[in-house]
Amino acid sequence: MTTVTTFISALGKYDFLQSALLTAIMVGLMSGIIGSFIILRGMSLMGDAISHAVLPGVAIAYMLGINILIGASVFGILAALLIGFVAAHSKIKTDTSIGVVFSAFYALGFILISMAESATNLHHILFGNILAVSDQDILTTAIVLAIVIIFVVAFYKELLITSFDETFARTYGLNVQLIHYALMLVLTLVTVSALQTVGIILVVAMLITPAATAFLWTDHLGKMLVLAATVGVLASIVGLYLSYTFNWASGPAIVIVAAAMFLLSFIVSPKQAFLRFRR
Repeated sequence: MTTVTTFISALGKYDFLQSALLTAIMVGLMSGIIGSFIILRGMSLMGDAISHAVLPGVAIAYMLGINILIGASVFGILAALLIGFVAAHSKIKTDTSIGVVFSAFYALGFILISMAESATNLHHILFGNILAVSDQDILTTAIVLAIVIIFVVAFYKELLITSFDETFARTYGLNVQLIHYALMLVLTLVTVSALQTVGIILVVAMLITPAATAFLWTDHLGKMLVLAATVGVLASIVGLYLSYTFNWASGPAIVIVAAAMFLLSFIVSPKQAFLRFRR
């Protein structure tokens, strides 16, 4: 019996594997969608910062026994506000303020986690453990996916304009800052929901890599969103298969598959034309 057949057979037998597959698909979808706006806005570093800055919120929520979405969302938005404040009120550039804020938040998170005396949970938070998702994790991920879809559908035009031309957006009368921080909030929610699958360290890869892969194939935002979500889902499913079959860590397995898909697209996509034969 081949490993693929064995995996499919296991899906029919084990509830934990079914839960892991469902969660992986949802995380792949939301990561691809939100990641598309992140890379179009040149905010990859901000995505990295938010993914690391939520750690103190996760630790505090764990210590208080409340939903980690609450703690992580507070610290994610706080990090975004601090980065913007430091960049606007000092002579340092935005990338420097991002480095200062997210490293400080990340260090604080480690301290708080150690105070909570939860090394096992720290490992899962950092690297993910998709094979151990609970019903609560599935529900949380489903709610965040719904929020992502509603947000993008409701504000598609605003996100489109502000992503490509902020000056025109302001002239058009749009509140660019409000849209920016709304996107940061949704990004924070996606980051937290992906903790169980790929972990804090690798979540930025799932936010960036599927979207970057889709960007190599199209210049149309709508098509890019669909392609990025598709790549995210495929990477999650194949990564889960590799994780289960070869006993690999789930987060790294998913990210490696996404990276491989990007590399293939980099080589063969018409837009990149890396292998274009010239006369």
